[in-house]
Amino acid sequence: MSYIGKEDEVQQRPYWRWSKVDFLPEESFQNWNTYLSALSQIYSRFNDRLLSRSDDANEITQLRKQSENDMKRCLTWWDLTWFGFGSVIGAGIFVLTGQEAHHHAGPAIVLSYVASGISAMLSVFCYTEFAVEIPVAGGSFAYLRIELGDFVAFITAGNILLESIVGGAAVARAWTSYFACLLNRQPDSLRIPKGNYLLDPIAVAVLAIAATIAMISTKKTSQLNWIAIALNTLVILFVLIAGFAHASTSNLTPFLPHGAKGIFQAAAIVYFAYGGFDSIATMA
Repeated sequence: MSYIGKEDEVQQRPYWRWSKVDFLPEESFQNWNTYLSALSQIYSRFNDRLLSRSDDANEITQLRKQSENDMKRCLTWWDLTWFGFGSVIGAGIFVLTGQEAHHHAGPAIVLSYVASGISAMLSVFCYTEFAVEIPVAGGSFAYLRIELGDFVAFITAGNILLESIVGGAAVARAWTSYFACLLNRQPDSLRIPKGNYLLDPIAVAVLAIAATIAMISTKKTSQLNWIAIALNTLVILFVLIAGFAHASTSNLTPFLPHGAKGIFQAAAIVYFAYGGFDSIATMA
């Protein structure tokens, strides 16, 4: 276990700052001469980034000092466990199960969830090991900077941002569909037609509210997550009980309407239901 001494303590500065240095801290942006000089060094800098790798000490100590505002650990293992449930129990289960059972897997959708679950579990083991070895908030970006270098980490960071944006948009749009169905209306009835697209102001509002709550307090976000997971769990239990009460074995044949190919096609899609476990390593 490593300990951080006084010389490694983060110097606290006000969080809200508006000076040019705060928005453009790099020396390259201080004036036009330094900017043009930096442009002339693009090739050498790119080669350096392409081949360079970070190390544990740099991620844990040096970069932590540069962050200026140290993050407080306010989440317990209990909070992280429920965040894990929250990542899995959501739009993916409610929307994708019926969709993939209809289009690809049929009753064998249960095997699709098993296949994607095993894949997700192997990824979780990797994240767990990295989170223990490199306990920083950088997540996948920090892990890959050490193992594969800055360039791979940069590409991965872009993919993670894309995943978060697309995943958040998908969940928010699913929320609109749920709300419309709750009002006994068509799923798209609350969206606004605009040419070939459907604008979704409710989804935008949901994302804005969720982001505001997350920015106000991580702990309060965790508490809200407990409530949401409790409600989701009750809904799933209701569906299971009602489903078993009206189940018929005739619905299980043919069990593999599209063969093994259909199982793995569905597994690739329902893997979305397991998405979000990587954020737990970052929050830990």
